[in-house]
Amino acid sequence: MRLNATSHIRLLLCTLVLLALVAPAVALAQDEFDDDFKPPVDLVVVMKANRVMYLYANGEMVEQFPIALGKNPIGTKRKRGDNRTPEGLYYLDWRNPDSIFHRSIHISYPNARDREDADARGVDPGDLIMIHGQPDYDDREREGDWTNGCIAVSNQAIDTIWDRVYDGTRIHIYP
Repeated sequence: MRLNATSHIRLLLCTLVLLALVAPAVALAQDEFDDDFKPPVDLVVVMKANRVMYLYANGEMVEQFPIALGKNPIGTKRKRGDNRTPEGLYYLDWRNPDSIFHRSIHISYPNARDREDADARGVDPGDLIMIHGQPDYDDREREGDWTNGCIAVSNQAIDTIWDRVYDGTRIHIYP
């Protein structure tokens, strides 16, 4: 069946009218969905001096959490056992759902520069630096900086971080 120009115009007008009637309902449904939608986090920022972690999505800060650091929090991690939290640019590269600290997400420390620095000083840079929740092995309330160099948050916070932060996300840790 071939349509003439008038039929094409009628078909186009009918399509436009239909879109005009349906579009507001689709937009309303999208708005309701958007209220519950939380975009994935693409950057984590840690301010050690302020003991706070910020989560960013598309350049906008979307969450913040108080943190605890290593027992020796001043300065960057330089070797195994120094109880310091590293400073610099890293990545969150894998996670442990069965951690003894409720859940944990690994920070890519040591990076190549950290290893070179440690090698030059003849020391082991350490490893297994994580963002994690509270210990599952006891229910003592933790105060102050208590980790061996990790970044600790509440269990509720690690659950939120776990859901919104994907492997490969950048983390900037500032003094």
